[in-house]
Amino acid sequence: MRRREFITLLGGAAASAWPLAARAQQPERVQRIGVLMALAEDDPDAKARLAGFRQGLERLGWSEGRNVRIDYRFAPAGARAEVLAKELLTLQPDVMLATSTLVTAALQRETQTIPIIFVSVADPIGSSFVDSLARPGGNITGFMLFEASVTGKWLAMLKEIAPGLSRAALVINPKTAPYYEIYLRAAQAAASSLAIEVVLSYIESAANDIERTIGAFGRTPNSGLLLLPDFNTNVHRDLIIGLAARHRLPAVYSDRLFVAAGGLMCYSADRADLFRAAASYVDRILRGSKPADLPVQVPIKYETVINLKTAKALGLTVPPVLLVRADEVIE
Repeated sequence: MRRREFITLLGGAAASAWPLAARAQQPERVQRIGVLMALAEDDPDAKARLAGFRQGLERLGWSEGRNVRIDYRFAPAGARAEVLAKELLTLQPDVMLATSTLVTAALQRETQTIPIIFVSVADPIGSSFVDSLARPGGNITGFMLFEASVTGKWLAMLKEIAPGLSRAALVINPKTAPYYEIYLRAAQAAASSLAIEVVLSYIESAANDIERTIGAFGRTPNSGLLLLPDFNTNVHRDLIIGLAARHRLPAVYSDRLFVAAGGLMCYSADRADLFRAAASYVDRILRGSKPADLPVQVPIKYETVINLKTAKALGLTVPPVLLVRADEVIE
């Protein structure tokens, strides 16, 4: 081959290789995720749940700063949820992660097109988020918090640790937990076999209202508390735990964080595990799946946690059968 022909051939090959090299060096498209939490930014529970979500994303190949950006907003107990929902949607996210019924409803009012994955929603059908659990049908799907039948488990735990218990208050703020009636019906159905009277106890957001409501209930002997899942009671958990101790009320909670903070016991879905699972749905959405085709899922991992120090302070003896079932015992 002549030298001139070789140089021409080499130059042509190099020129054709440049576009390939340029394409290979182009940065990966950054997808955008909006997250709206019903807890405060500095809440330990919020941090743990978001850590689980990020861990789930990383296992699926998503890394903040490389191929995904996550925009966070925090609406404790649903405060300013509508304003923050509008704010997040102006950022044009590819998918939204929502926690709680109030937050999901706020996002639903703002968009019927951007996919929304919810976590910790009690009644997605009754809240009109989905048509059915198997086929959601719109732009929303996700992970339920509890099935209503779990209230029977909570009441049974109260009776086990306080055999003389005859009244249990279901503590709830109907404004922040509008789904409470499904739990109330299930509790009433289970209560008769346990010889427990279920009393619905409404609280508002104000601390003095919580103190007044729990204090009044605590003046009746053989009473206990059942704290339904509600981000309002979560925000005021230290106050509620203190009141239960002051009035010597055995209490069962729907969130492990209450027991870690000094509450008596809980039977709860593993929230961090739910957020890790939610990452799998966010991943599928970002890769082209539609929410309408992703069935709503229920928790598969539960945990029983008992605080022995609190039981002792209340003068309660934890029965061996309850200790054996516990996943964690705080001493």
